[in-house]
Parts: sequence; structure tokens; C-alpha cells
Amino acid sequence: MTQIAFIGLGNMGGPMAANLVKAGHQVAGFDLSEAVLKATAEIGVKPCGTLSEAVQSAQCVITMLPKGAHVLSVWRDLVAAVPAGTLLIDCSTVDIDSARGAHDLAEQAGCLSLDAPVSGGTGGASAGTLTFMAGGIEAAFAAAEPFLASMGARIVHCGGAGAGQAAKICNNMILGISMIGVCEAFALGEKLGLSHQALFDVASTSSGQCWSINTYCPVPGPVPTSPANNGYKPGFAAALMLKDLLLAQEAALASGASTPLGAEAAQLYGLFEKQGNAGRDFSAIIEMLRGTSVS
Repeated sequence: MTQIAFIGLGNMGGPMAANLVKAGHQVAGFDLSEAVLKATAEIGVKPCGTLSEAVQSAQCVITMLPKGAHVLSVWRDLVAAVPAGTLLIDCSTVDIDSARGAHDLAEQAGCLSLDAPVSGGTGGASAGTLTFMAGGIEAAFAAAEPFLASMGARIVHCGGAGAGQAAKICNNMILGISMIGVCEAFALGEKLGLSHQALFDVASTSSGQCWSINTYCPVPGPVPTSPANNGYKPGFAAALMLKDLLLAQEAALASGASTPLGAEAAQLYGLFEKQGNAGRDFSAIIEMLRGTSVS
């Protein structure tokens, strides 16, 4: 049994912390939302009123926060509050510079650190089937792997500091582009008189197959568990897809990489968000591409 502090207990962090409790760990949690703290108390996480209270006696601290600025702010406080040797894991999806800045803070304090963003959405967080993309030194990865395994089904060490974030934004750029392509294909198929099931049966077993079709089909029917069968309730919200696409564009600009399809996907999801769809699943963009109501 390990004492773990979990900072940021929202839609992803809450179920992740719950899986650590199920694995037998003692978990103390901190979040700015009183309602969130109350909810996590019901699943075995000890609610704490301050960050310093949460990390007291913690051997491992995990953060799941919205932006890089939040991660750096919290980690500055963390390294002042925990002893050298504490394992610090950030599971947020943030820009690579912020991730590396967090690693620098940990190194200066004598702490092991890992950037370990996730893929799998709220469903994967609840089911404990997330994929973790980890960046950091081998010793940090080895120390963190047992805890990540309590929350996920696949853990990949991608390289040094920031490599986890690099893998995450590249993966989600592929996802954003592929979902738009799948949505366009289904919208075209509708115009041509194809049933959703017929197109799915062909594309899901031939050269058009991809996760956006086989697992997350954006139309009701073929994949009963996809958000399309639940009014496009996320899942993975469009606002989060836009965030990741913009992070990818920021990284592409900084590195000199050419990503024209990634840039177009970011523009389309930006328009989709502006039309009032930030909180809907990202696969609902099919409605905008059809020209139907998206509000």
C-alpha cells in the first residue's frame, strides 16, 4: 500500500483516483471544487482542503490539470512541500515546454518526475483501460509504472522529458484528422443513398478502417457504445480535441514541421466550438459537416 496524493479530481482525475483506491492504495485528493471533493470522498478518496494537506506523507503525487500554466503553478508549490525522492507524475495534456519546465522543477528538488498524459477518455478512466504515454528518465518510469498500471491497460515509455506530451499531441492530431475524414465519408454516403451499416461493414473491415470508425463510429447504430448512440454526450469533448489540435499546431510551428491537415482540423474544430458545441463529443462534428443544426 502506497500513500498517493491526487491533485485535480475532475471528469478524468476522479475515476483515475478511484482506481488507485481499488488497487489498495491510500489516496488523498485536492481540487478547487467542493462538489468534486465531496463526490470523490464517496469513492474512498480522502478529501483535503489544501494542497499541502493532500501531499502530507505522500510517496507519490499525481496531477491532472487543465493547462500548462496550472501544472507549473501547482508543481512550484509541490516541490516546496514534499521531500526529496518523492515521485511526481503529471497526467495532464499540456504543451511540451510546460512539461519540461515541470521536470526541471522536480529535478532541482531532487524528485523523480514523469509526464504521462492519457488516451481513452472518461470511459477509459472509469474502466481503468487508459493508455499512458510517459516521458522521463528510466528510474522515474520504473517507479511510476505500478501506479499507472492500476489506472490503465497500456503504458508506453516514449523517451525523455516531454516525450509523453509529444506522443499525445501527435496521436490526437491523427485522431482529429481521422474523425473528420470518417464524418465526411458518412455524410457523403448518406447523400449517395448508402445506409450507415453498409458503409460501416465495408470501411471497418477494409482499407478505410481506423479507430474513428471501428470503435467510435460517429453515426448511431453500427457501434452501440459510441457517443452517437447517446446524443453525443462525451466521451471526449470537442473543446478538449480543439485544445490538443492547437497544442499540436504550436509544436509544429516551433519545430518547423508541416502539418496542413492538422491545421485544417484545428480550424474546423474551432468553428465547431464557436457554434456552441464545446461540451459535446468531438464526433458530433458530423452535424456541422452535414450542414445540419449543431446547437
